[in-house]
Amino acid sequence: METNPCNKPINGGSSIPSRVSRKTKPDATIVNINGVKVGGSDIVVIAGPCAVESREQLFETARSVKESGANILRGGAFKPRSSPYNFQGLGEDGLKLLGIIREETGLPIVTEVMDTRQVELVASYADMIQIGSRNMQNYPLLKEAGMCRKPILLKRGMMATIEEYLMAAEYILNQGNGQVILCERGIRTFETSTRNTLDLSAIPMLKRLSHLPVIVDPSHGTGLRWMVPAMAKAAVAVGADGLIMEVHYKPEAALCDGHQSLSLDEFAQLMADLKKIASAVGREISSLKPSHA
Repeated sequence: METNPCNKPINGGSSIPSRVSRKTKPDATIVNINGVKVGGSDIVVIAGPCAVESREQLFETARSVKESGANILRGGAFKPRSSPYNFQGLGEDGLKLLGIIREETGLPIVTEVMDTRQVELVASYADMIQIGSRNMQNYPLLKEAGMCRKPILLKRGMMATIEEYLMAAEYILNQGNGQVILCERGIRTFETSTRNTLDLSAIPMLKRLSHLPVIVDPSHGTGLRWMVPAMAKAAVAVGADGLIMEVHYKPEAALCDGHQSLSLDEFAQLMADLKKIASAVGREISSLKPSHA
């Protein structure tokens, strides 16, 4: 008999979060990020640098990933770093640069929020707000994001089960914001050859249990530039609704995560390859044209 890992009671309560469940909403949710729709038949690609480092770095990277077919631009203005001595981001200056390049390219932007006090500020610039792995169970932040009416990109915690992940999403939906995208970005296991273990089995499981769209982050999932293309293709093959990848115009000089960032040429080649994989599984790399903010 088939079993469902989310059928067992949670703390004596209901078996699965009601608002995220396909039992509550059988049809897939389509999240609209300023004209780019995630969760439909097309596969959406989010690309850009880990962190906004400078005007030149951001603008050159953004122009190139758009030319290669990216639909949404990523870039961190506030960066959660393991060491307090590492680059922490440009803060609001980084948000301003993201706003300028959005006006030029028309690409919607997604950037991370780390604190409840930052939500209003980030939402005033971003088209979609990211909640990172380290904050997946920051419940006050999830509630604050839920009260914001911007789409939310929620990354899976590095040590979170599927059940815990869906519960985190429930916090956002419970505040009235149903525009949530789930992102598998690798979990921490005993394996040390990669930065994380990219759990591709989570994609079909999440899509079976929940109506929310699911994307994959092969950059953080592996931590190795040379592995990103293979895992990106695999993610498309198993049903991901999109990808989020780190791309840098000079990866060797990046202030953050250069070792897992694709070069501009590598990203362009991957986009061409992904179109073939998408076609093989009856989907397309999104050709939607984002509207200007």
